[in-house]
Amino acid sequence: MQAFLNRLMDAAGKAGLTACEAYVVESDSFEAGSTEGEIIEYNSNTTRALGFRGIYKGRMGYASTEAFDGEAVDQLVKGVLESAELNEDPDEVFLYDGAGEAPEINLQNPELAQISPQEKINRLLTMEKLIKTADPRIDKTAYNGIYNVHSTVRILNSHGMNRCYTEDACGLSGNASAKEGDSITTGGFAVNARSFDKLDAEKIATETVRRTVEGLNAKPVPSGKYRVVLFNEAMTSLLGVFSGIFSAEVAQKGLSLLAGKAGQQIAAPCINLIDDPLLPDGMASRPFDAEGVPSSAHTVVENGVFQTFLYDLKTAHKDGVATTGNASRASAASSVHVAPSNFYLKPGGKSFDALLEGMGEGIVITEVSGLHAGANPVSGDFSLLSKGYIFRNGKRDKAVEQITIAGNFYELLKSVQELANDLAFPRGGIGSPSVDVGELSISGC
Repeated sequence: MQAFLNRLMDAAGKAGLTACEAYVVESDSFEAGSTEGEIIEYNSNTTRALGFRGIYKGRMGYASTEAFDGEAVDQLVKGVLESAELNEDPDEVFLYDGAGEAPEINLQNPELAQISPQEKINRLLTMEKLIKTADPRIDKTAYNGIYNVHSTVRILNSHGMNRCYTEDACGLSGNASAKEGDSITTGGFAVNARSFDKLDAEKIATETVRRTVEGLNAKPVPSGKYRVVLFNEAMTSLLGVFSGIFSAEVAQKGLSLLAGKAGQQIAAPCINLIDDPLLPDGMASRPFDAEGVPSSAHTVVENGVFQTFLYDLKTAHKDGVATTGNASRASAASSVHVAPSNFYLKPGGKSFDALLEGMGEGIVITEVSGLHAGANPVSGDFSLLSKGYIFRNGKRDKAVEQITIAGNFYELLKSVQELANDLAFPRGGIGSPSVDVGELSISGC
């Protein structure tokens, strides 16, 4: 690989690129899926891919490959030259000069490599059996899955920067359907971690069953305004779909209503929004971003006051500020864009149960769906199909489904009353505790 990179850098310089960068991702992964006690999917892959970008005539060009030979060198350089010629973006572009040391953060777990495929499959099937036998109302187990991945990211550029890190991750998910009379419902639960020991089959099965059967006999509620608590997973979904409004890249395109509002109160005083790529055990943790910039934590919203957008090198230069180290690549073949790392609302001091106490009557929203069609990241408006349950005097009452919650994300941030201490990261790097958001409009029966 080093010999290939040396040839690539040399060829790029001779072709007239003023600066260039190689982004290499090597990965070993395992994945298995089961339904009704049978393995229906089994994948074990080793992949290696390289994304190459360079500056030619002041424009950035991109190319990628999964081949590593002399012909690939020529194709990569040619691809970057052609891409740069077609690039009409007038903004000045940069590659990182490599200044500053990247912090040390341990993302590896060598024990994962010692777990055999059969052990992983056994863990999966054990969990599925526990789901199936835990409650007579469980009708079927849907797709249940287990995975692990061992990957290394390396960034090398013509300024002399050469950095890499290796990480391990794994996950186990359970899904089921339940039936009672004419009522049928589905539910699921998943855990992502860096240690196989945290994939507790019994705990994941128990939570999967609980969430599934609690949805039985759910009914819609009359349309109106209700006091609403968004359970941590529902709030995480909402934060995820609107996370782009905190991107400088989005703001500079005129697609974020936060443009020009740094230093202003945009949320309730109890709201603190953090981006922390060094979070211990965070699934989006990393020592440096996709441009090689050393990672550091940033408070995006502090006590309700908007502090900063998230930046990469290009967007930071355009605004005349320092990058926050939030350059990202979806894959080696993709271009660089701004994205959060471990992005979460700082939890409050009360437990979820304590949060509900004394609130009278309202609705806990446990799940939202239709995020792509029902949420407008530009205006902040949302109208989402939801599930949950009624609570009275802090206690769970009837299950609720076939309802739609509607509101505006910017206004929701201002209306937050309190946050619980049950911070969760159900979908990788986006996380939230459960949140009392005041009143929301609900469409039901």
